[in-house]
Order: sequence, then C-alpha cells, then structure tokens
Amino acid sequence: MTNKEKYKILCETEGSRIPLFLHYWWMEAVCQGKHWDVALAYAKGHTSNDNPSDIVGALPYLVGKKVCFRYVLQPQLTQFNGPWFRNDYASLSLQKYVCDQLVDHLQGLHLAYFDQHFSPQITNWLPFYWRQFKQTTRYTYRIPDIRNLDAVFAAFDRDKRQKPILKIADQLMLDTALSSAEFADFHHRYWASRGQKDLLSKDFICRITQAAINHRQGAIFALRNEQHQLQAARFVVWDSNSAYALLSALNPEGHDGGTSPLLFWKIMQHLAQNVADKETPFAFDFEGSMDSGIEYSYRLYGAQQTPFFRITKINSLLFFHLMQLK
Repeated sequence: MTNKEKYKILCETEGSRIPLFLHYWWMEAVCQGKHWDVALAYAKGHTSNDNPSDIVGALPYLVGKKVCFRYVLQPQLTQFNGPWFRNDYASLSLQKYVCDQLVDHLQGLHLAYFDQHFSPQITNWLPFYWRQFKQTTRYTYRIPDIRNLDAVFAAFDRDKRQKPILKIADQLMLDTALSSAEFADFHHRYWASRGQKDLLSKDFICRITQAAINHRQGAIFALRNEQHQLQAARFVVWDSNSAYALLSALNPEGHDGGTSPLLFWKIMQHLAQNVADKETPFAFDFEGSMDSGIEYSYRLYGAQQTPFFRITKINSLLFFHLMQLK
C-alpha cells in the first residue's frame, strides 16, 4: 500500500480532524495533472506498515521537477500544508518525534528546494529548525469567531464598512445557486476588465469549486440586483475550525462600493447559521494579505492579524537563483 493510499484511508477515518487544505480530496483536486505525495509518521513501537491506524502524523506535499531538480511548493489556492499531528501526539516532545520522521522522508527526496506554509495552528517549528530549515513569519487576517453576528458587525469600520453595507443591503440578494462554470467565466471576465490575465484556468476553477461543493466543504456565493444581474461572487471553503475566502470577482461593468463588503457580510451570516451551536470558535479567514492595501481593507472588517510560518530549505543555490530569475 502506497503512502497516498494509506493517507486516503486516514483522511476518511479522521474526517474533520484533518484541516481542509491537508485533506486527500483537496490535494487530488488542486494537484490534478501534477505529482503529489505525503510523508507519514508512525506511532512509537511501529515501523512503516500498511495499517493507517498506526499513523500519528502526516505532511502532504506537491513535488515538481525541472531538468534534474526536484522541489516542493504550495499548490494553487492552498493556504497551507505543513504537518498534521494526531491528537495524542500534540505534546512538544511527541511533535519532535513525529517531525523527525516527516523530515527524514523529505530528506530522502533529495530536494533542491522546499517551500511550504504551515497552518496558523502550528506554532512550533523547532524540529524543522534543528534540521536546518528556515522560517519567515507571514500574516493572514481573521475574524476569530463569527458565531456572534452582532459582535462581528459592530467590529466593522462604521464609515467604510457598516454604512456602505446598510446602504445597499435591500438592493442585492444572495444567490447560492451559481454554477462552477458560470463562476469561472465571471472570474475571467472580471480580471480581463482590469487588463490582467486570470492566473487560474477555467478548468481549474471549475474543478476545485465543484470538488468543494461535492464534499460539502465549500460554496459559491453571489449577489444579484433586482434585475437578476450578477454583481459579485465569491468562492468560500471551510473545515471544522474556519472558513476561507479563496476567490472573488465583481461585475466587470461596474458595481457599488459596498457590493464586496455586503457579500462578505451575507456570507458570514449564512455560515453563522450552521455553526451557532458549536462549542468552539469558528473563524473567518480573509486569506491574507501581505499587500499593504489589501491588509488595510481586511482590517476594516475587524479582522485580526494572524501569523503563520513559511518554512523553506535551500539545498541547491543554483536552482534557487534560477527561481529568482524567473
């Protein structure tokens, strides 16, 4: 049994305990046509075997190859990969035990370069530091809990978020029936209207949105005016702890300044209905950004700066310099 076959069974067994971006089905969707695999760690006293129940840690990765160089990078639309630990292996000492096995696997790949983002929940990267990996702190922006909608809206900036939302709230209706193909076409037309090429193909957008919808971990939310014209659309995914805003597009022919904030607000209202009874917080992640203008925009929603680790290792300076030139 291959590592991926064992990992598929693990994901089916662990279910919601494995974050969305690490799930087998997600990696299959975003890496289609490319090669991905997974490093596995086993419980103490067990060696590599075909029993997925002995797996206590995992690290899925996308591996690429250029000429004679192999490298690991983040898949498209995937906020993080990094390690997963079974609950009873979450202590610092056991994390080192797990990470040592994961790094041993990565070292065996003879990579020229490694570059992954770790989940904000991963706050201990020392086992990687001890193996000569480097770390850069990056930031995303999150509303830490959307279960209390009154508190969420109260944290919105009054003049630049609350007022624009209230101004047009009755003019635009939420639509959750937009198809993947319609969204992909709308997304491409939006970027074309800005004089830019969409970095994602329509096939990719259709594949990943439909995969998330099929697994009931994602949806396309849209706003239409009274004439049923599409004004904005956003693709959002979620797991048991957080929702993530991945893709968005606005009417290429023009839109009100409050359209995007209103869509964010209606999405939060929709999601909050399903998590109101959760005993633990449910976050809304705006997916970055390190760009100063985008960062400011997200702070206007009361989103909190949330650090996460970018972990890298350069084993070939030649390959690294070639990447920099590209």
